[in-house]
Amino acid sequence: MTRQIVLDTETTGLNPRQGNRIIEIGCVELVNRKLTGNNFHRYINPERDSEEGALAVHGLTTEFLSDKPKFSEIAEEFLEYIQGAELIIHNAPFDMGFLNAEFELLGRGSFDQYVGTVIDSLVQAKELHPGKRNSLDALCDRYEISNAHRKLHGALLDAELLADVFLAMSRGQNSFISLDDESERVVETVEQVVVDDGPYEVLVQRANGAEVDAHCKQLEDLGKNGSSVWGQNQSEMV
Repeated sequence: MTRQIVLDTETTGLNPRQGNRIIEIGCVELVNRKLTGNNFHRYINPERDSEEGALAVHGLTTEFLSDKPKFSEIAEEFLEYIQGAELIIHNAPFDMGFLNAEFELLGRGSFDQYVGTVIDSLVQAKELHPGKRNSLDALCDRYEISNAHRKLHGALLDAELLADVFLAMSRGQNSFISLDDESERVVETVEQVVVDDGPYEVLVQRANGAEVDAHCKQLEDLGKNGSSVWGQNQSEMV
């Protein structure tokens, strides 16, 4: 079983070393690349105001957060939730930096020591789409994931969007539709093939008769202008 936690935070500002704190944590659980609904979401009282720029991004006022638990009150529950999971974070150094600072304030060392693997989806996106915008909004547009309801940043909402984006980037699956449901909607020429080294199935679409005939005709045309390398293994290809 592969358990992954897609994580996002909202904060009072950009730099934890300047006294900025976490005000919201949102986590979405994936088990074997499927949503489980076992999510983690907490608002946190940072015991300080948000900077003006940060407030414009998340809209979480000091008044709203005043009766929420402090980080010390949710830390143990949070650690229990992420235990043994691989973390997926967009621009991981930012969130990890704040989480490290929060645990250091509690005298519990660095958050890094409680975590195994961390996947930075921003790094992954830059490798897949070099030279392009790779913000969460840009990736949602690129992979046709609706984020029309995202007026302000929110940790849980952003984690949900990132989970969808991560699946699309790492496997080409653009939605959380289960493979069982997806296989029912494909045409009869689609064959399910079990992959030996993974816990999931790959859908393979075989060419139909008309497509095979068109392919053979194309190879014949290529052969008229000389020897066609493709034609040498025609029987294997179709």
